[in-house]
Amino acid sequence: MREYDDIDDRILRVLVRDGRISNLALSDRVGLSPSACLRRVTALERAGVIRGYRAVLDPDKTGVGFTAYVTVGLNQHTKAAQMAFEQAIARSPEVRECHNITGSVEYLLRIEAADLAAYKHFHTEVLGTLPQVNAITSYVVMGSPKDERA
Repeated sequence: MREYDDIDDRILRVLVRDGRISNLALSDRVGLSPSACLRRVTALERAGVIRGYRAVLDPDKTGVGFTAYVTVGLNQHTKAAQMAFEQAIARSPEVRECHNITGSVEYLLRIEAADLAAYKHFHTEVLGTLPQVNAITSYVVMGSPKDERA
């Protein structure tokens, strides 16, 4: 893995906040010439430090009025059960994030749906029908005073 320095850290902090910033503006913000800045950004991309750029969508304008974090416990602690669960979740557009975690359950999901009725349908007709699932606990998001996901 390539080591990166304070200048790379500054570049990454700016890009996390504004992935569409022009190279000229970025170079000015981090104190480099445009060509040196572009070389560093390209090197960070090639090294896999920067994996991609994303659009941040407004949930209200995209019809997402409901977000929940859901913990899922499996009834079997086998690789086959995990793989089957992960494949089913990969096919579910409501699941925006899926994390295999430690603790009393195996997975933490971030679910986005139009509303409570749409979430209930997902909970009952998708999660509730998976044979690997033993326990489901939902945590409804009431607000997000800080959210730095891109």
